[in-house]
Amino acid sequence: MEPEHDVEAIEIRLLLEAIHAKYGYDLRGYSPASMRRRVLAALAKSGLGTLSELQHALLHAPDSFATLLDGLTVHVSEMFRDPVFYRTLRSCVMPILRTYPLLKIWHAGCATGEEVYATAIVLQEEGLYDRSQIYATDLSPQALEQAKQGAYLATQLQTCSENYAKSGGTSSFGDYYTAAYDQFAMKESLRRNVLFFQHDLVSDHVFGEMHVVFCRNVLIYFGPDLRDEVLGKFSESLCPGGFLCLGASERLARSAKERAFADFAPAERIYRYKACS
Repeated sequence: MEPEHDVEAIEIRLLLEAIHAKYGYDLRGYSPASMRRRVLAALAKSGLGTLSELQHALLHAPDSFATLLDGLTVHVSEMFRDPVFYRTLRSCVMPILRTYPLLKIWHAGCATGEEVYATAIVLQEEGLYDRSQIYATDLSPQALEQAKQGAYLATQLQTCSENYAKSGGTSSFGDYYTAAYDQFAMKESLRRNVLFFQHDLVSDHVFGEMHVVFCRNVLIYFGPDLRDEVLGKFSESLCPGGFLCLGASERLARSAKERAFADFAPAERIYRYKACS
């Protein structure tokens, strides 16, 4: 490794330490390569010259921290992303969820909320929305604010509609939003049973007795130790027989599967908490 890269690694480590010490957000267990890309992108966006200047700014100008945090966390999301996953959710998971009188669902790392609304639509079409409570959490306040608003660029509409149809939608995607100018907004009825709030997967407590935990395309940005720690939290959160849904690029490590989870629909990255009866 070249000497300048050594200095860069040190500066990134000190930046993450400063964030943890001053604001309580622990990003130190994220994948080093992924975090390096995001830190350097945040530096470029800030207009500052060095990582040391960025660290000084976040320590002495707390008002700028929310923007920095938003840049350091990942908000890759899409309505009905991976349609086959949602088809499997409809055909294999929903019949089991239908046996519960009340449902508790956690979208961990919900980003800007597209997948939360996709889940709400599936639940509504399966007749389960009225007995469901969805907890949608993310580390970034800015991402959460957009998720609460449920407003997205109209340029995404065609992809959303196509994904919805491929996912087994039983209506028209147009039934679930209102359009104005260059945006479309998800209908208020889809937010009625959703609670959005800030939550740190690393340091905050988990929620208990969840029937489904969605954490799709989040763990790929964590280092192996942090992934294992977060999976342990999900096993604590799920009720016996509850479902863990991961992203298409994520697989459970053998140790996690042996300890807590069993394959349910592994091709779609859906697993079941082993304590099922």
